[in-house]
Amino acid sequence: MLNDIVAKKLVENTDATMTTRVLVRDIMNSPVITAGPSDNVVEIAMKMKEHNIGSVIITENEKPVGIVTDWDVVSNVVASNLELTSIDAAKVMKPIHTVEAGEGITEAARILRKNNIKRLGVVYKDRLAGIISASDVIAVTPELVDVVSEKAAMIRGEIGRPASAVSGYCDDCGEWSDVLMYSEGTFTCEVCRGS
Repeated sequence: MLNDIVAKKLVENTDATMTTRVLVRDIMNSPVITAGPSDNVVEIAMKMKEHNIGSVIITENEKPVGIVTDWDVVSNVVASNLELTSIDAAKVMKPIHTVEAGEGITEAARILRKNNIKRLGVVYKDRLAGIISASDVIAVTPELVDVVSEKAAMIRGEIGRPASAVSGYCDDCGEWSDVLMYSEGTFTCEVCRGS
Protein backbone atom coordinates (compact mmCIF):
# COMPACT_ATOMS: atom_id res chain seq x y z
CA MET A 1 0.00 0.00 0.00
CA LEU A 2 2.85 2.44 0.83
CA ASN A 3 4.42 1.76 -2.58
CA ASP A 4 1.07 2.56 -4.25
CA ILE A 5 0.81 5.87 -2.38
CA VAL A 6 4.37 6.91 -3.30
CA ALA A 7 3.94 5.78 -6.91
CA LYS A 8 0.69 7.79 -7.11
CA LYS A 9 2.44 10.91 -5.75
CA LEU A 10 5.19 10.51 -8.36
CA VAL A 11 2.66 10.05 -11.19
CA GLU A 12 0.54 13.02 -10.08
CA ASN A 13 3.49 15.38 -10.63
CA THR A 14 3.83 15.11 -14.41
CA ASP A 15 3.87 18.82 -15.23
CA ALA A 16 6.93 19.42 -17.42
CA THR A 17 8.04 22.39 -15.31
CA MET A 18 7.79 20.61 -11.96
CA THR A 19 10.67 18.88 -10.20
CA THR A 20 9.52 16.19 -7.78
CA ARG A 21 11.13 14.06 -5.11
CA VAL A 22 9.97 11.77 -2.33
CA LEU A 23 10.19 13.58 0.98
CA VAL A 24 10.73 12.14 4.44
CA ARG A 25 7.34 13.48 5.55
CA ASP A 26 5.70 11.46 2.74
CA ILE A 27 6.78 8.13 4.22
CA MET A 28 7.37 8.80 7.94
CA ASN A 29 5.36 7.04 10.62
CA SER A 30 3.32 9.31 12.86
CA PRO A 31 2.34 9.73 15.64
CA VAL A 32 5.47 8.63 17.44
CA ILE A 33 5.29 6.57 20.61
CA THR A 34 7.40 8.30 23.25
CA ALA A 35 8.53 7.86 26.84
CA GLY A 36 10.46 9.92 29.35
CA PRO A 37 14.06 9.35 30.46
CA SER A 38 12.89 8.16 33.89
CA ASP A 39 10.40 5.57 32.55
CA ASN A 40 11.60 2.06 33.37
CA VAL A 41 12.34 -0.67 30.83
CA VAL A 42 9.16 -2.60 31.65
CA GLU A 43 7.00 0.46 30.85
CA ILE A 44 8.87 0.94 27.59
CA ALA A 45 8.59 -2.74 26.66
CA MET A 46 4.83 -2.60 27.36
CA LYS A 47 4.49 0.37 24.99
CA MET A 48 6.40 -1.56 22.29
CA LYS A 49 4.12 -4.55 22.75
CA GLU A 50 0.91 -2.49 22.88
CA HIS A 51 1.74 -0.61 19.67
CA ASN A 52 3.54 -3.50 17.94
CA ILE A 53 6.70 -1.44 17.39
CA GLY A 54 10.41 -2.01 17.85
CA SER A 55 11.43 1.31 19.37
CA VAL A 56 10.29 4.17 21.57
CA ILE A 57 11.64 7.71 21.27
CA ILE A 58 12.73 9.24 24.56
CA THR A 59 11.70 12.88 24.83
CA GLU A 60 12.34 15.65 27.31
CA ASN A 61 10.32 18.88 27.06
CA GLU A 62 8.85 17.53 23.80
CA LYS A 63 12.32 17.28 22.20
CA PRO A 64 13.84 13.93 21.18
CA VAL A 65 16.84 13.06 23.37
CA GLY A 66 17.27 9.34 22.70
CA ILE A 67 15.81 6.09 21.46
CA VAL A 68 15.28 2.72 23.13
CA THR A 69 14.92 -0.24 20.79
CA ASP A 70 13.86 -3.80 21.43
CA TRP A 71 17.51 -4.77 20.87
CA ASP A 72 18.64 -2.33 23.60
CA VAL A 73 16.25 -3.95 26.08
CA VAL A 74 17.35 -7.48 25.19
CA SER A 75 21.11 -6.89 24.96
CA ASN A 76 21.60 -4.34 27.75
CA VAL A 77 19.06 -5.46 30.34
CA VAL A 78 17.69 -8.98 29.81
CA ALA A 79 21.00 -10.54 28.70
CA SER A 80 22.75 -8.89 31.67
CA ASN A 81 20.11 -10.32 34.02
CA LEU A 82 19.35 -6.88 35.48
CA GLU A 83 16.18 -6.08 37.42
CA LEU A 84 13.86 -4.69 34.76
CA THR A 85 11.94 -2.27 36.93
CA SER A 86 15.12 -0.71 38.34
CA ILE A 87 16.54 0.28 34.92
CA ASP A 88 15.22 3.48 33.40
CA ALA A 89 15.32 4.66 29.79
CA ALA A 90 18.21 7.06 30.41
CA LYS A 91 20.48 4.09 31.26
CA VAL A 92 19.81 2.13 28.06
CA MET A 93 18.85 4.72 25.45
CA LYS A 94 21.09 5.55 22.52
CA PRO A 95 21.41 9.03 20.99
CA ILE A 96 18.69 9.75 18.43
CA HIS A 97 19.68 11.02 15.02
CA THR A 98 17.13 13.20 13.30
CA VAL A 99 16.22 14.39 9.83
CA GLU A 100 14.03 17.33 8.82
CA ALA A 101 10.56 16.38 7.52
CA GLY A 102 11.16 18.34 4.30
CA GLU A 103 14.35 16.49 3.35
CA GLY A 104 14.37 13.92 0.57
CA ILE A 105 14.53 10.24 1.42
CA THR A 106 18.00 10.08 -0.10
CA GLU A 107 19.23 12.31 2.74
CA ALA A 108 17.52 10.04 5.27
CA ALA A 109 19.21 7.02 3.64
CA ARG A 110 22.60 8.78 3.83
CA ILE A 111 22.16 9.52 7.56
CA LEU A 112 21.04 5.95 8.29
CA ARG A 113 23.99 4.48 6.38
CA LYS A 114 26.59 6.95 7.71
CA ASN A 115 25.61 6.25 11.33
CA ASN A 116 24.90 2.52 10.84
CA ILE A 117 21.44 2.87 12.41
CA LYS A 118 17.95 1.65 11.52
CA ARG A 119 15.73 4.53 12.68
CA LEU A 120 15.67 8.33 12.53
CA GLY A 121 13.50 10.80 14.36
CA VAL A 122 11.74 13.21 12.00
CA VAL A 123 11.58 16.81 13.16
CA TYR A 124 9.57 19.76 11.94
CA LYS A 125 10.16 23.20 13.45
CA ASP A 126 12.36 21.61 16.15
CA ARG A 127 9.56 19.30 17.28
CA LEU A 128 9.29 15.55 16.86
CA ALA A 129 6.88 14.86 13.98
CA GLY A 130 7.50 11.21 13.17
CA ILE A 131 9.95 8.39 12.78
CA ILE A 132 11.42 6.82 9.66
CA SER A 133 13.17 3.48 9.44
CA ALA A 134 15.49 1.85 6.96
CA SER A 135 12.53 -0.41 6.07
CA ASP A 136 10.44 2.65 5.17
CA VAL A 137 13.17 3.89 2.82
CA ILE A 138 13.57 0.44 1.28
CA ALA A 139 9.81 0.22 0.71
CA VAL A 140 9.93 3.09 -1.83
CA THR A 141 13.33 2.21 -3.31
CA PRO A 142 12.22 -0.30 -6.00
CA GLU A 143 10.51 2.43 -8.04
CA LEU A 144 13.59 4.64 -7.76
CA VAL A 145 15.88 1.75 -8.75
CA ASP A 146 13.73 1.18 -11.84
CA VAL A 147 14.28 4.80 -12.89
CA VAL A 148 18.05 4.58 -12.37
CA SER A 149 18.17 1.28 -14.29
CA GLU A 150 16.29 2.86 -17.19
CA LYS A 151 18.69 5.81 -17.20
CA ALA A 152 21.71 3.48 -17.28
CA ALA A 153 20.18 1.47 -20.15
CA MET A 154 19.69 4.69 -22.13
CA ILE A 155 23.30 5.70 -21.59
CA ARG A 156 24.41 2.29 -22.84
CA GLY A 157 22.13 2.70 -25.87
CA GLU A 158 19.95 -0.28 -24.94
CA ILE A 159 16.74 1.77 -24.95
CA GLY A 160 15.73 3.81 -27.96
CA ARG A 161 13.51 6.14 -25.97
CA PRO A 162 14.46 9.82 -26.40
CA ALA A 163 16.45 11.24 -23.50
CA SER A 164 14.01 14.13 -23.08
CA ALA A 165 11.39 11.67 -21.79
CA VAL A 166 13.45 10.44 -18.79
CA SER A 167 12.54 10.86 -15.13
CA GLY A 168 15.16 10.59 -12.39
CA TYR A 169 17.68 12.49 -10.30
CA CYS A 170 19.56 15.35 -11.94
CA ASP A 171 23.31 14.68 -12.19
CA ASP A 172 24.04 18.36 -11.36
CA CYS A 173 21.75 19.23 -8.43
CA GLY A 174 20.62 15.75 -7.30
CA GLU A 175 16.91 16.72 -7.31
CA TRP A 176 14.18 14.54 -8.85
CA SER A 177 12.85 15.65 -12.22
CA ASP A 178 10.31 14.22 -14.64
CA VAL A 179 12.03 16.03 -17.51
CA LEU A 180 15.73 15.07 -17.57
CA MET A 181 17.71 15.74 -20.74
CA TYR A 182 20.89 13.91 -21.71
CA SER A 183 23.78 16.04 -22.92
CA GLU A 184 27.56 15.61 -22.78
CA GLY A 185 27.37 12.49 -20.63
CA THR A 186 25.00 13.80 -17.93
CA PHE A 187 21.26 14.03 -17.31
CA THR A 188 20.16 17.47 -16.14
CA CYS A 189 16.83 18.90 -14.99
CA GLU A 190 15.09 21.93 -16.43
CA VAL A 191 16.34 24.15 -13.58
CA CYS A 192 20.01 23.29 -14.15
CA ARG A 193 19.57 23.68 -17.91
CA GLY A 194 18.20 27.17 -17.22
CA SER A 195 14.89 26.54 -19.00
